[in-house]
Amino acid sequence: MEEMEEELKCPVCGSFYREPIILPCSHNLCQACARNILVQTPEAESPQSRRASGSAASDYDYLDLDKMSLYSEADSGYGSYGGFASAPTTPCQKSPNGVRVFPPAAPLPPPPPSALAPPPPPRSACLTCPQCHRSLGLDERGLRGFPRNRLLEAVIDRYQQGRAAALRCQLCEKAPKEAAVMCEQCDVFYCEPCRLRCHPPRGPLAKHRLVPPAQGRVSRRLSPRKISTCTDHELENHSMYCVQCKSPVCYQCLEEGKHSSHEVKALGAMWKLHKSQLSQALNGLSDRAKEAKEFLVQLRNMVQQIQENSVEFEACLVAQCDALIDALNRRKAQLLSRVNKEHEHKLKVVRDQISHCTVKLRQTTGLMEYCLEVIKENDPSGFLQISDALIRRVHLTEDQWGKGTLTPRMTTDFDLNLDNAPLLQSIHQLDFVQMKVSSPVPAPPILQLEECCTHNNSATLSWKQPPLSTVQVEGYILELDDGNGGQFREVYVGKETMCTVDGLHFNSTYSARVKAFNKTGVSPYSKTLVLQTSEETQPEEQTLPFPVPLERLQLRRMSPFSSTLNLQPSFPGRSYFELRSSAHQLSLHSSLQSLNSAVDIKKMVAVAWFSFDPSSAHADIIFSNDNLTVTCNSYDDRVVLGKTGFSKGLHYWELSIDRYDNHPDPAFGVARIDVLKDAMLGKDDKAWAMYVDNNRSWFMHNNSHTNRTEGGITKGATVGVLLDLTRRTLTFSINEDQQGPVAFENLEGLFFPAVSLNRNVQVTLHTGLPVPEFYASRSAMQ
Repeated sequence: MEEMEEELKCPVCGSFYREPIILPCSHNLCQACARNILVQTPEAESPQSRRASGSAASDYDYLDLDKMSLYSEADSGYGSYGGFASAPTTPCQKSPNGVRVFPPAAPLPPPPPSALAPPPPPRSACLTCPQCHRSLGLDERGLRGFPRNRLLEAVIDRYQQGRAAALRCQLCEKAPKEAAVMCEQCDVFYCEPCRLRCHPPRGPLAKHRLVPPAQGRVSRRLSPRKISTCTDHELENHSMYCVQCKSPVCYQCLEEGKHSSHEVKALGAMWKLHKSQLSQALNGLSDRAKEAKEFLVQLRNMVQQIQENSVEFEACLVAQCDALIDALNRRKAQLLSRVNKEHEHKLKVVRDQISHCTVKLRQTTGLMEYCLEVIKENDPSGFLQISDALIRRVHLTEDQWGKGTLTPRMTTDFDLNLDNAPLLQSIHQLDFVQMKVSSPVPAPPILQLEECCTHNNSATLSWKQPPLSTVQVEGYILELDDGNGGQFREVYVGKETMCTVDGLHFNSTYSARVKAFNKTGVSPYSKTLVLQTSEETQPEEQTLPFPVPLERLQLRRMSPFSSTLNLQPSFPGRSYFELRSSAHQLSLHSSLQSLNSAVDIKKMVAVAWFSFDPSSAHADIIFSNDNLTVTCNSYDDRVVLGKTGFSKGLHYWELSIDRYDNHPDPAFGVARIDVLKDAMLGKDDKAWAMYVDNNRSWFMHNNSHTNRTEGGITKGATVGVLLDLTRRTLTFSINEDQQGPVAFENLEGLFFPAVSLNRNVQVTLHTGLPVPEFYASRSAMQ
């Protein structure tokens, strides 16, 4: 249909045929266009008479003379016909298709009445086909002698109706609506909503002409160009071009107008020059248009490639997730197998204890029945012969039912706590890594608790990357709070993995954390480590000045810091605290390890101040006295830990018995952070404890009872716990006397002070104490 449109347009006006007539040469013209190109010629010059006279000249020589203008790029579109003496020189018009259109000749003025002039020769009309250039004469009927092309009119009507039905709005975003109008100036079809929104009838747009869609493409065509006349002199045509004003001018403007002193050039030459410049500019634009077409092809290919890659990537993602699910299912089966083994183990232990107690109870019952029968005997001499032996057997049997015998060897709770938090965090952090990123963000560093410690007012921290991490790390950022629960701030940035921070406050609790970084970004923070500095026992050692804000001076113990900052960083990076060298760090640790050969062990003790930790305690524990005094609201034993963990050095603390009712069995000792909180301390393998009543005590670890020792506690008694991580031993005392032998040996790792009690007991914690005499004297003798 688009290719046929040119066949339905008039070669003169360029629009669809209106009332088309068929010429003898089989071409078509609009009746109005044929009337416009009709030429009146003398009878003697008509085509018929010229052909009859055998003239060798071609039909209408003026057409031949102007063929150069007709087909030339520099054609001005103007011309005059002066081939006949009777025809005055008149300008001609040119249709959009390059056809010369001459206006009707002006009538000659009537001759004077007195002049005797011959009558004018008769005139006839003729026209030239604009397509084949044949000259066609008209008879007395004129244009009515050519038949009207009704078939062509019908075809044009159907074509326009079909185009009108297919025209849609060009501005609708989704489903284009049917176009209501077309703007001839904007060359855009609008539906009614888009016209009101994008083409309101106000402002500059009010002058635009809106036509129905069916006439849109027709009215878009330019009408035949009119003769351009001077705006200052309406009767004069433009003939020259003013270079300074950049506008066409007429001769009268050059003679008497404002352009008289300006530089002018020939209109045709300037027209040709500007057309050449526009052609050159269009060549560049054409190249850009060609590149744009190629780019569109590339984009369309990308759409197809993206769709294919999306399908492939989705399949790969599904396969990866399925692999993770399979791995999780396999791990699930392994964990279930461990649970089943633990289940079988618990059942075996309980059944063995049932069998053992059954046998023992049967023996005890038999002895009791035998003794009752013996008591019934009335023979004194016979009774006295066996009474001593029976009394010893009864006491021995009673001792066999002693402490712990009637205690279950196994708890009903499973000690297997599934640590799924890291996996859940990894699942939540599961994301896509951009292909162009050189390396991902580092993993959070791991604080090495066995290497972290405090000494006086200094804290040494050590960390490392996760064992399976292969991400390159450029450095680490260590942060500490202000020792009073305030905001964190950077104290070290560098590549080292160990740092000693000096100039801290004595008897203060600091929180520390570290993160890694590389070119890609910064890792999440490590777990927060809480450090407790020592009591201010040796102020003469405090020689490292550090600036302290005024608000920091309101702590429990004053620190003799000066207001001068002494920065001596030994690691690369920036520092706000003094950082000791690596050699100094080694000497610090070696001093902790030299406790084995110490002469005065009191001076080598690592004094630590701490309190009970409400965050990790059982919910039944009741705190008071700044978390230094604890009791319980349950009759069952509950565990509470201290805030500070120890991995090096010698540490001693005491617990005073504030209340002791109904002879309960509180337990004192050390434990791991994940110890059971709802059972007596020492029931599992995460605690090392001494439990004691009003008469005697036992050591217990992993539900194993050892070293029963006489001597118990009452209200007002003091229980001491001495943890020597240099010798890796744990010792207990009651009222400053050692209770039994060394309780536990070969201790290694991180230990927290721990207590288990019920509602019948209340204890108060005392920390920062010197080593008791019994231990100091024994160490001096070794």
